[in-house]
Amino acid sequence: MSALPFTCLDDYDPDALSVARARQFLLDTVQPVTGHERVFVREALGRVLAEDVISPVDVPAHDNSAMDGWAVRFADLSPDGETRLKAIGTAFAGRPLDAKLGAGETARIMTGAMIPPGADCVVIQEVVKVEDDRVVIPPGQQPAQNIRRAGEDLQAGKAAIPAGRRLRPAELGVIASLGIAEVSVRRRLRVALFSTGDELCSLGMPLAAGAVYDSNRYTLWGMLTRLGCEVIDMGVVKDDPAALEAALREAAASSDAIITSGGVSVGEADFVKQLMAQLGEVAFWKIAMKPGKPMAFGKIGQGKESAWLFGLPGNPVAVMVTFYQFAQPALMKLMGIDPLPKLPTFAARCAAPIKKGKGRTEFQRGILFLENGEWCVRPTGHQGSGMLSSMAKADCFIVLEAERGKIEAGELVQVQTFEGLV
Repeated sequence: MSALPFTCLDDYDPDALSVARARQFLLDTVQPVTGHERVFVREALGRVLAEDVISPVDVPAHDNSAMDGWAVRFADLSPDGETRLKAIGTAFAGRPLDAKLGAGETARIMTGAMIPPGADCVVIQEVVKVEDDRVVIPPGQQPAQNIRRAGEDLQAGKAAIPAGRRLRPAELGVIASLGIAEVSVRRRLRVALFSTGDELCSLGMPLAAGAVYDSNRYTLWGMLTRLGCEVIDMGVVKDDPAALEAALREAAASSDAIITSGGVSVGEADFVKQLMAQLGEVAFWKIAMKPGKPMAFGKIGQGKESAWLFGLPGNPVAVMVTFYQFAQPALMKLMGIDPLPKLPTFAARCAAPIKKGKGRTEFQRGILFLENGEWCVRPTGHQGSGMLSSMAKADCFIVLEAERGKIEAGELVQVQTFEGLV
């Protein structure tokens, strides 16, 4: 296995690798997986396009009316006064007028109908008067008004949707509008996940003294499923070198990426780091952030039986924060999507004071609301990294920069909304 470029991080302070640098390193390191398949359009929602969708036709296919009104020859219209024209018929969407407009003639036309031969302008019906067999057009019309030109949306032979786009409902509609029934999409990314820890208990089992139910696999399963991954849930792996080695080998042989939770904090069992080093090349980081300081990243296995490893912390909130800030963008790139170098944020006014020390980026959980037309945000309450309910209550992260200290009520802060992120 070729060496990973961890040496490019040799100069970082092990207690202060920035969020931005860690994220960029992940994006620079991973590359999209290969393999694609053809699927029907209705099965393509959320999938990543493997090839450009080339338009076989112009859209629209012909010049057509953007409004209900009257098709006219602009040269017939008086610039200073009303113009009286003779009506010769009606053009409907899907039923063109079988006639050519001559001098002094007009035709009733509906939205989407083909522009009749000879016409080069559409006058909206609201300004027109009909007097017996004459149509009265007021002055002030413009050349080519209210006409949609053939190919102004999509042009035949050109890319309608580029490869690498994750297909949303709008893209499905565009593909259908071209008469295309199947598209080529990248295969689903296979991600294996398991939790580590002797204290973890699976659902349905009675809790022993000091044990907790494993919630991390369920939040990770949800996040990975919404991302569109094929999830391989390997359950809970005890703090045993042989069990962990077997799980990592199995995961590397069956997946493109492995996500673990727990077992990466300073002071935890040394065999975890030693074992990962034996099975591949893994770097252990301390990121200047809260929650989610410890994290491991690297590759496990050799050749075709290898997978990228994301070793996330064990605390439930830290798992979700590190997943969204680091694992998700890297997984998106593996899927063939070009992720944003930075997650979008916007300013909101903080409704309550927030305690914070300088030196680490903090991702507090917040609730957005409108007050006097301005977006405001308030923390969900206690922000402990083990309080998963703070994520359930929240609809955004309050992102507090590393260099920032205590926030007073009324100050502006940056927020990342969960909508579109989760």
